[in-house]
Parts: sequence; structure tokens; C-alpha cells
Amino acid sequence: MNKITSLVTACLVSVVSFGQVATSLNPKPDPNKKLIKVDASCGECNFDLDGTSCDLAVRISGKAYFVDGVTIKDFGHPHDENGFCVAVRKAEVQGDIVDGRFKASYFKLLQPGKKK
Repeated sequence: MNKITSLVTACLVSVVSFGQVATSLNPKPDPNKKLIKVDASCGECNFDLDGTSCDLAVRISGKAYFVDGVTIKDFGHPHDENGFCVAVRKAEVQGDIVDGRFKASYFKLLQPGKKK
């Protein structure tokens, strides 16, 4: 009985572990990569990106990209006073544009947003 319980527990732990999405980013910028200052906001509400819900996006050199690696709700409720659906915020980021999306490795908000 004890072996069966251990086997079931091991199976459940591995299924749950593989089902998690990594959302943690580097706590400090990588000194070997360029630090980019961007506008950050809701892609659908403020950057005219197509989507079905409110999702974090950044604008780099005038072009908007949805962000992977961090979510809109990681910075509070998107509809709060300075939330991403209400305001465009400034951020320092590091990452790469891959398949039309910004893959963040570092993301830091700089100031309260300006309401749209």
C-alpha cells in the first residue's frame, strides 16, 4: 500500500510540475544585454493590438508587442488608477522579439502611468 501511495504521489507531482508556467524574471538586468526603455500597457486597450482579453504589451521603436514571461496582473489590477488598461507606463526591459512577441528576461516599471 505504501508503494502505491508513493507512486501516485510521484506521478501527481511530476504532472503538476510540468504543467507550471515559468513567470519569474531576472531580479537584476543582465550587464551583457542592452537595457531598453519602453512604453508598457495593455495591448488591446492602449496599443490597438488584436486579442481577446487584456494582455501586457510593450512598444519598442513605435511598434507594439505582446509580452511573454510576465503578465498584466503581476503589477496589480489592470483597471486600477495606474493599471495597464488605464495608463501607459514606462519600463526598463531586456529580452528578445521572437515570432512577433517580446520574450522578457527582465522587466521593471519606472514611474506611475499617464492616464489615456
